[in-house]
Amino acid sequence: MDRYGVFGNPIGHSKSPQIHALFAAQTGQVLSYEPLLAPLDDFPAFAQAFFRDGLGANVTVPFKEQAYRMTDQLTERARRAGAVNTLKKLDDGRLLGDNTDGAGLVSDLLNAGVTLAGQRILLLGAGGAVRGVLEPLLAQQPAALTIANRTTSKAEQLVREFAELGPLSAGDFADLTAPVDLIINGTSASLGGELPPLAVTLIEPGHTFCYDMMYAATPTAFCRWAAALGAITRDGLGMLVEQAAEAFELWRGIRPDTAPVLAELRRQLS
Repeated sequence: MDRYGVFGNPIGHSKSPQIHALFAAQTGQVLSYEPLLAPLDDFPAFAQAFFRDGLGANVTVPFKEQAYRMTDQLTERARRAGAVNTLKKLDDGRLLGDNTDGAGLVSDLLNAGVTLAGQRILLLGAGGAVRGVLEPLLAQQPAALTIANRTTSKAEQLVREFAELGPLSAGDFADLTAPVDLIINGTSASLGGELPPLAVTLIEPGHTFCYDMMYAATPTAFCRWAAALGAITRDGLGMLVEQAAEAFELWRGIRPDTAPVLAELRRQLS
């Protein structure tokens, strides 16, 4: 049986095995997909052992950068992201590294009816999650994309690296007051009940869309803050399903229907 899996540490919480089992059943693909608890001190050897017979794997924290370094070939979006969340064994045995996070985010936003072209986007954070979504977001040709981070220098560094892809700027939280069309929270702070010092004037009630890359059984702190100000909100569960669909298509050459899978995960979460 064709073998796939997801590397992580910890890994027991991962929804990826369930997602890919649902994809396989839906598309009539015969495969196995397993959680793979990789050792913190020797991920490359563990991964190479899996790929002696494994065909593909997803990669979650804390191994995305190590996966990036051990691949033989990278997609352009993975190279830009500096991290790999999807590995595929090519016909010649080499490993291809891809990053499907940004495409997953964009797909989920478009599924939600969000317009990205010509819009004013504010992206919160400057870590790996934000780096991974910048290229796909800029490919949608927003009017402006501003990165805001507690350490402004990190946001400015990302602007320097990605500036040629679109209208990108770094902003200080204190200076960001004008309304925007879309705010994306790329930090994990709201799961701990914390929020960046965001001006309430960023929200245009009934218009501004606020998206948290994180998800939980109940709305995150960021989504609660935004909803209280009249924003339209969505969490990152759909992004998880959409990035998985990107990986599944890379491996199997068929695109699963994500809507019923997202609905089932949402039902279980609630």
